[in-house]
Amino acid sequence: MLLLFIFGWPFFWMISTSLQSIDEVNRVTPTFFPAVLQFRNYLDAWHSGPGGSMWIYLKNSIIVVISVILLQMVVAIPASYAFAKYEFKGKKIIFGCILIALMMPTQITFLPIYLLMSKWGMIDSLIPQILPFITNAFAIFLLRQYFMQVENELIEAAKLDGASEWRLILQIMMPMSKPALAAIILFSFVGQWNEYFWPLVMTNADKFRTLPVAIAQLKEMEGMANWQIVMAGNAILVLPVLLVYLFASKQIMKSFAYSGIK
Repeated sequence: MLLLFIFGWPFFWMISTSLQSIDEVNRVTPTFFPAVLQFRNYLDAWHSGPGGSMWIYLKNSIIVVISVILLQMVVAIPASYAFAKYEFKGKKIIFGCILIALMMPTQITFLPIYLLMSKWGMIDSLIPQILPFITNAFAIFLLRQYFMQVENELIEAAKLDGASEWRLILQIMMPMSKPALAAIILFSFVGQWNEYFWPLVMTNADKFRTLPVAIAQLKEMEGMANWQIVMAGNAILVLPVLLVYLFASKQIMKSFAYSGIK
């Protein structure tokens, strides 16, 4: 119960503040329950973007998140299958490098990637917000653990029936790894949806920035008095994450309960 309160209180305070009037927000005594729910705050937050709407930021966030997730799957699934079911020279060394990458913060690689993107003329676009994230060390690690649990006899039987490698991956490996795929998609979604640092430093124009950058700018635009607008903006940002988690939470529990990671 205590943990529920600790983790739930910030969300309650955010929603409560987002529905308060400006007088209630600026009272010395905190207001926990607004006298009248001010849903207008959400409209004001939404219309604080360029051109009177946050739509351009939302569109950029959706494009970046979907592109990153799809490209991560294209890279991680074949790589995980190779690490799980094939023997090749340097396999342990390469997988060790992946584990090192798993522990390395993305900020460490910021400067060389920024210089590379600048040299290629890609700064101030959506490309530098997508390209550096198409390899996901966690996805490769988790899927490898799942793929290793698939019996080699099953794979050999499928090959005797004429199944190609891609058919093995699509019809055997992936269906048996649904919990892991759901967990990877959720973690990638949350990470990219909430990404603030990378879009901020890789872009200069608002038309290429994502929703977290726009919400952070609300504080400067609205000033210290209009916290209800800032909190409404944060609620708009958090809502998709909560919805995705509600749909994928059971699969995530399965992924760690039956992954066989020791």
